[in-house]
Amino acid sequence: MAGQKQVWQLLGEGFIQEYYNQFDNTNRMGLGNLYSPDACLTWEGSPVQGRDAIAAKLSGLPLKSIKRVITMQDFQPTLDNCILIMVFGQLKADEDPPLPFHQVFMLKFLNDTWLCINDVFRLGLHNIAA
Repeated sequence: MAGQKQVWQLLGEGFIQEYYNQFDNTNRMGLGNLYSPDACLTWEGSPVQGRDAIAAKLSGLPLKSIKRVITMQDFQPTLDNCILIMVFGQLKADEDPPLPFHQVFMLKFLNDTWLCINDVFRLGLHNIAA
Protein backbone atom coordinates (compact mmCIF):
# COMPACT_ATOMS: atom_id res chain seq x y z
CA MET A 1 0.00 0.00 0.00
CA ALA A 2 2.30 2.74 -1.23
CA GLY A 3 1.51 6.19 0.08
CA GLN A 4 -0.49 5.02 3.09
CA LYS A 5 0.93 6.05 6.43
CA GLN A 6 1.49 3.56 9.21
CA VAL A 7 -0.46 4.04 12.46
CA TRP A 8 2.74 5.02 14.33
CA GLN A 9 3.35 7.79 11.76
CA LEU A 10 -0.18 9.13 12.21
CA LEU A 11 0.15 8.99 16.02
CA GLY A 12 3.52 10.76 15.84
CA GLU A 13 2.18 13.48 13.56
CA GLY A 14 -0.79 14.04 15.86
CA PHE A 15 1.46 14.31 18.90
CA ILE A 16 3.79 16.80 17.18
CA GLN A 17 0.88 18.96 16.04
CA GLU A 18 -0.64 19.02 19.54
CA TYR A 19 2.69 19.58 21.32
CA TYR A 20 3.84 22.52 19.21
CA ASN A 21 0.36 24.06 19.08
CA GLN A 22 0.26 24.11 22.88
CA PHE A 23 3.88 25.20 23.21
CA ASP A 24 3.64 28.06 20.71
CA ASN A 25 0.07 29.31 21.20
CA THR A 26 -1.19 28.60 24.71
CA ASN A 27 -0.16 28.30 28.33
CA ARG A 28 2.79 25.87 28.31
CA MET A 29 1.85 24.53 31.77
CA GLY A 30 -0.72 22.31 30.00
CA LEU A 31 2.11 20.51 28.19
CA GLY A 32 2.60 18.45 31.34
CA ASN A 33 -0.48 16.45 30.35
CA LEU A 34 1.41 15.10 27.32
CA TYR A 35 4.15 13.54 29.51
CA SER A 36 4.16 10.41 31.65
CA PRO A 37 4.51 10.94 35.43
CA ASP A 38 8.17 9.82 35.36
CA ALA A 39 9.13 11.34 31.99
CA CYS A 40 12.58 12.83 31.35
CA LEU A 41 13.32 16.08 29.54
CA THR A 42 16.71 17.47 28.60
CA TRP A 43 16.38 21.08 27.48
CA GLU A 44 19.59 22.57 26.12
CA GLY A 45 21.63 20.21 28.30
CA SER A 46 19.58 20.70 31.50
CA PRO A 47 17.89 17.47 32.63
CA VAL A 48 14.49 17.50 34.35
CA GLN A 49 12.46 14.50 35.49
CA GLY A 50 8.77 14.17 36.27
CA ARG A 51 5.62 15.54 34.68
CA ASP A 52 5.24 18.46 37.09
CA ALA A 53 8.91 19.46 36.90
CA ILE A 54 8.78 19.34 33.09
CA ALA A 55 5.63 21.49 32.99
CA ALA A 56 7.29 23.99 35.33
CA LYS A 57 10.46 24.07 33.22
CA LEU A 58 8.59 24.60 29.94
CA SER A 59 6.19 27.20 31.35
CA GLY A 60 9.11 29.04 32.96
CA LEU A 61 11.04 29.52 29.73
CA PRO A 62 11.41 33.27 29.03
CA LEU A 63 9.68 33.11 25.64
CA LYS A 64 6.77 35.42 24.90
CA SER A 65 6.28 35.21 21.15
CA ILE A 66 7.14 32.00 19.27
CA LYS A 67 7.02 31.26 15.57
CA ARG A 68 8.11 27.80 14.49
CA VAL A 69 8.55 26.12 11.12
CA ILE A 70 8.90 22.35 11.04
CA THR A 71 11.10 21.41 8.08
CA MET A 72 11.30 17.65 8.67
CA GLN A 73 9.86 15.07 11.03
CA ASP A 74 10.74 11.39 11.13
CA PHE A 75 8.98 8.58 12.98
CA GLN A 76 9.97 5.02 13.86
CA PRO A 77 8.31 2.26 15.82
CA THR A 78 10.61 0.69 18.41
CA LEU A 79 10.97 -2.96 19.38
CA ASP A 80 9.31 -2.27 22.74
CA ASN A 81 6.18 -0.73 21.14
CA CYS A 82 7.15 2.92 21.54
CA ILE A 83 7.30 5.62 18.88
CA LEU A 84 10.54 7.52 18.27
CA ILE A 85 10.13 11.01 16.78
CA MET A 86 12.83 13.33 15.42
CA VAL A 87 11.87 16.92 14.53
CA PHE A 88 13.98 19.51 12.70
CA GLY A 89 12.95 23.09 12.11
CA GLN A 90 13.44 26.77 12.77
CA LEU A 91 12.36 28.64 15.87
CA LYS A 92 11.94 32.40 16.16
CA ALA A 93 11.45 33.59 19.72
CA ASP A 94 10.57 37.19 20.56
CA GLU A 95 12.96 39.56 18.72
CA ASP A 96 15.73 36.97 18.21
CA PRO A 97 16.64 35.86 14.69
CA PRO A 98 15.32 32.45 13.57
CA LEU A 99 17.48 29.57 14.82
CA PRO A 100 17.56 25.94 13.76
CA PHE A 101 16.41 23.40 16.35
CA HIS A 102 16.02 19.68 16.71
CA GLN A 103 13.93 17.73 19.17
CA VAL A 104 13.55 14.03 19.86
CA PHE A 105 10.52 12.46 21.55
CA MET A 106 9.82 8.90 22.69
CA LEU A 107 6.13 8.06 23.07
CA LYS A 108 4.76 5.08 24.97
CA PHE A 109 1.20 3.79 25.33
CA LEU A 110 0.38 4.08 29.06
CA ASN A 111 -3.00 4.00 30.79
CA ASP A 112 -4.93 3.99 27.50
CA THR A 113 -3.12 6.98 25.97
CA TRP A 114 0.14 7.85 24.23
CA LEU A 115 2.45 9.86 26.48
CA CYS A 116 5.93 11.27 26.06
CA ILE A 117 8.46 9.41 28.21
CA ASN A 118 11.62 11.10 26.86
CA ASP A 119 12.21 14.50 25.25
CA VAL A 120 15.51 16.10 24.20
CA PHE A 121 15.64 19.65 22.77
CA ARG A 122 18.62 21.53 21.30
CA LEU A 123 19.04 24.67 19.28
CA GLY A 124 21.24 24.00 16.25
CA LEU A 125 23.99 26.39 17.25
CA HIS A 126 27.51 25.68 16.05
CA ASN A 127 30.44 27.37 17.74
CA ILE A 128 33.36 26.83 15.41
CA ALA A 129 36.72 28.14 16.48
CA ALA A 130 38.34 30.48 13.95
